[in-house]
Amino acid sequence: MKIHSIEEFKGGWFIGDFEPNLLHTQMFEAAVKYYRAGDVDKKHYHKVATEITVVVSGTVRMNGKIYDEGTVIVMEPGEATDFEALTDVRNVVIKVPSVKGDKYEEGGVPC
Repeated sequence: MKIHSIEEFKGGWFIGDFEPNLLHTQMFEAAVKYYRAGDVDKKHYHKVATEITVVVSGTVRMNGKIYDEGTVIVMEPGEATDFEALTDVRNVVIKVPSVKGDKYEEGGVPC
């Protein structure tokens, strides 16, 4: 058995086609994300990957809509979203597949 801390991984991303990781794969990416109330992510989208966000705890606003604990949000390729933590938040995020550089701001500018 190997034991790790999520803090060892960039932005909570621990499985995927990037370093560091626990499992290197192009099949998917996985992260546990922690946000403090007031944290925001700019509007972005993925050209290839589907992104699934599970709100494990807390309340978030995405694209002007409010989501609470237990909500599962599926963003298909090309669908853009922003993100605001309205409370302290814990999310699990899965992206399928894991594609390096597949994150874009509006207008197609790579993030």
